[in-house]
Amino acid sequence: MGTFRISASARNAAADAVRVLPDAGTGGKLRIYAGTQPAGPDSGIGGATLLAEIALAKPAFGAAAAGVVTLAGTPLSATASGTGTAAWFRIVDSSGTAVMDGAVGLSGSGAELILSATSLSAGITVTISSGTVTMPASN
Repeated sequence: MGTFRISASARNAAADAVRVLPDAGTGGKLRIYAGTQPAGPDSGIGGATLLAEIALAKPAFGAAAAGVVTLAGTPLSATASGTGTAAWFRIVDSSGTAVMDGAVGLSGSGAELILSATSLSAGITVTISSGTVTMPASN
């Protein structure tokens, strides 16, 4: 049995289709949480604690290259509204519909969203250094 693969142009098209979803309506928001990341964006947040929310640029991501889209406007900053260890993020559109979520980490961690610090306290500045979403080329 062979391995499923897609072309570079199909990979970019898929990434571009996902990257525009947060731009619906007035634009998306990025929410940073402490706690366990749910099974996916279609699942509720469970007992996770919201630590910060950041309004995204419109468009939220740049065009795909090699199947990767990069968060626009970084670095981004906001004031933390909660206290805890940042573990995951969720991006929602203007109606609050979840579009994607992923891991939060420090530089070099391999997480999709890179923060200047993951230990957050209410009232401090949270800085997002970078964020990427990668569309896989094969299974």
